[in-house]
Amino acid sequence: MNVYTTEKIRNIGLFGHQGAGKTSLAEALLYCSGVTDRLGKVENGNTVADFDPDEIKRCMSVFSALTPTVWGEYKFNIVDTPGFFDFIAETLGALRVTDCAVLVAAANSGIEVGLEKVWGQCEERSKPRLLFVNKMDKENANFQHILDESKEKLPGARVAPVQLPIGAAENFTGVVDLVEQKAYTFDAKGVPSETAIPADLADEVEAAREQLMEVAAEATDELTEKYFEAMELSTEELKEGLKILVAKGSVVPALCGSSATLKGIHLLADEIVNYVPAPGGEVEAVDAEGQSVEIAVDPKDPVVALIFKTSSDPYVGKISYLRIFAGTLHPDCVLHNQAKGVDEKIGNLLFIRGKSQEKISEAPAGDIVAVARLGASSTGDTLSDASRKVTLPGLDLPRPFYSRAIYAKSKADEDKLSANLQRLLQEDPTLQLERVEETHQTIITGIGDVQIDLCVERLKRMGVDVELAARKIPYRETLKGKVSEDYRHKKQAGGRGQFAQVSIEISGLPSGAGFQFEDNIVGGVVSKNYIPAVEKGVRKAMESGILAGNPVVDVKVRLFDGKMHEVDSSDMAFQIAGMQAFKNGAPKAKPVILEPIVNVEVTVPDAYMGDVIGDLNSKRGRISGMDPIGHGLQCIKAQVPLAEMQRYAIDLRSITQGRGSFIQEFDHYEETPPMVAEQVIAEAKAAEKQA
Repeated sequence: MNVYTTEKIRNIGLFGHQGAGKTSLAEALLYCSGVTDRLGKVENGNTVADFDPDEIKRCMSVFSALTPTVWGEYKFNIVDTPGFFDFIAETLGALRVTDCAVLVAAANSGIEVGLEKVWGQCEERSKPRLLFVNKMDKENANFQHILDESKEKLPGARVAPVQLPIGAAENFTGVVDLVEQKAYTFDAKGVPSETAIPADLADEVEAAREQLMEVAAEATDELTEKYFEAMELSTEELKEGLKILVAKGSVVPALCGSSATLKGIHLLADEIVNYVPAPGGEVEAVDAEGQSVEIAVDPKDPVVALIFKTSSDPYVGKISYLRIFAGTLHPDCVLHNQAKGVDEKIGNLLFIRGKSQEKISEAPAGDIVAVARLGASSTGDTLSDASRKVTLPGLDLPRPFYSRAIYAKSKADEDKLSANLQRLLQEDPTLQLERVEETHQTIITGIGDVQIDLCVERLKRMGVDVELAARKIPYRETLKGKVSEDYRHKKQAGGRGQFAQVSIEISGLPSGAGFQFEDNIVGGVVSKNYIPAVEKGVRKAMESGILAGNPVVDVKVRLFDGKMHEVDSSDMAFQIAGMQAFKNGAPKAKPVILEPIVNVEVTVPDAYMGDVIGDLNSKRGRISGMDPIGHGLQCIKAQVPLAEMQRYAIDLRSITQGRGSFIQEFDHYEETPPMVAEQVIAEAKAAEKQA
C-alpha cells in the first residue's frame, strides 16, 4: 500500500442495524475498487471483514474490521462495525476515529433500532453522515418509505436524497443522480453507464432537485442570496453547499443501491470523495498539566495517536489499532502514554485489511494503522511524542450490568482461565471481571448475554472449558429483637482443660449502624485480657450467619457477665464461648434476611413507558419518578431489589426492541418479604446439602 497524504484520506465507518448489509457493502466496495477479484458473501463465510470463526459461525459481525481500499487517487479507511448492541464497544471505537458515518438501512426493513442508536450518537457529536439505502433489489424494497421514516425516527439533521432509484425489487435497474441530473444503469460488475432519465420519473426528479437546492442554499449567505435571486443553483454550487452542510452534520445525503448486485456502489464511492471531509481542523486534548489544548491535524507536527481497538493474533500477539491525529508515525519510534505513565516502543507499522497484514513505512495525520506488542497501553489510550505529552478524549462506553459467575470445569482449565480472560478483557473494554470473596465467585460482566456467551465460546477455542452460573446475591442478616444468652465452654480430657463462661445480650440496631460490642463486665469476673477473645468469637459467628449463611450486620452485643478459671481459661476458650453464645442466642432474637436494593434509571421512548413501568412493578420495584429528557424519551427512576435485576439487560431489550437503556447503583439493604426470605433459606439449605 502506498502512503497517501492527509488530504487524500477518507475515514468512513459503516454503521446500522444487524442484517442491513454493512459487511456486504464493505465487500462490494473492495470488489468494485479492484482490491478483491471475487465478491464474498456473509452466508458463505468468505468476506474480508468477517473472518473470525465466531463471525463465520453466527453469520454476523462481532468485531469491527478495518478494510482499506483505494478509489482513484484517494485512500478509503473503511471500518465495518457490528450491528448488535452487545458489541457496542466496537461500534463506538469506530465512531470515535472515523470522519463520516455511512449509515446503512435495508430498503425492505425500514429504519431499525440499530440505526436509530448510531444516529443518536452521531447527533451528539455533529458527525458527518451519509445514508445508504441498501437491498433495493429485494422484495418490498421502498426508498421513499425509508425517507418518510427518517423524518419520524431520526431527529436532528435532515435526510436529503441526492439520488432516486429507478424501479425497486426485481425491477431495480439504476439510479438518478439529482445533483448531476443524470441517470445510470449498471453492468454485472457494478460499472455505471449513463442513460436517459425515465420519463415517468421526470416530474419527481425535478421536484426532488428543487428541494435539494433549497437545502444546499442554506450553507452560506452567498448561496442563499444567489438562490433567492435566480431560484437556481449550478451543479458546482449545489455540491459546494451540500459539502459544507455534510461537514457540519446538519444534512445527511441519502443514496441507494444494492451491495449484492453492486448497483450504485461506484456512485457511492464517488460521493464519499465528494462529500466526506478529509481529516483536518483541530481536535481537543488535555496536556500534562491538565489544561485543555487544541491540536492541529498536521502531518508535520509531533505525533498524537489514539488506540481505538485491540485484538490478538495467534502469531503476532496483541495488536493495537491507531488513528493518527497529528504528526507522521514511523516504525521504531518511542511514544509516551500519559494515562499509564509509560513509554511505548513502536515496532513495525501494519497496514491491515481484514486478517491480512502488510508492513508500511509511515502513516501521516488522518491515517489508521496498527502496531503489535504494545506493553501497558490499551483501548482508549493516547500515545504522543515525548515533546507533546497530551491525552485525547477516550471512548465513551456504556457501563455493563449483565453479570454471570464463570467457573473452570477442571483444575487444568482453572490454571489457564485467568490469563485467557485477561486477553478477552484487553480486546473488549466493556467486559469487567471481579472476584467476590464473600460468595467465592468470579464474576464476568458485560453488555448482554450474547457477548458473555461469545466469551465462553472463545475461551473454549483457547483450550479452556468453562461454565456459567447465576451470580449469588450478597444477602445480609440482622435481628429485630433482643435476647440474653449464657454459654459455658468446659472441656477436660487429661492435663490442662478449657473453661470459659459468658453472658451476653444480643439486639438489633438501625440499618447502617454496623456492629457494636460493649464490655459491661464488673468486678473482674472475666479478665480484661479475655474480652477481645469474646468479641472475636462473636464476630466469627456473625460471618457464618443465622438463617441462610449470610453475614450478620447491624447488631449490638453486650457482654455483662461470665466466669473464668485460673488454670483452664484461655483466649481460645473465651472465643469459643462467645461464638457459641451468639449462635445459640441469635435465632431467638427475631432474625431476618436483608437484600440489596439498587437505584435504577431507565431511559426509554414514550411508547414503552407503560410496559417498562409494569415490568419494574412485577420485579418488586418502587417507581420514584419520571422525567422527560427530550427527543421523545423518558427517564424512569425506581428502586429495585438486586435479585430482580439479574436479567434486566435482556428483559429491557425485549420490551423496548433494543431502544431502552439503564444504569443502576447500589443504595441500601432492606428486609426481604417473608416469601422471598423462605426461598433464600431453602436455597441455602439445598446448597449446603450438595456441598
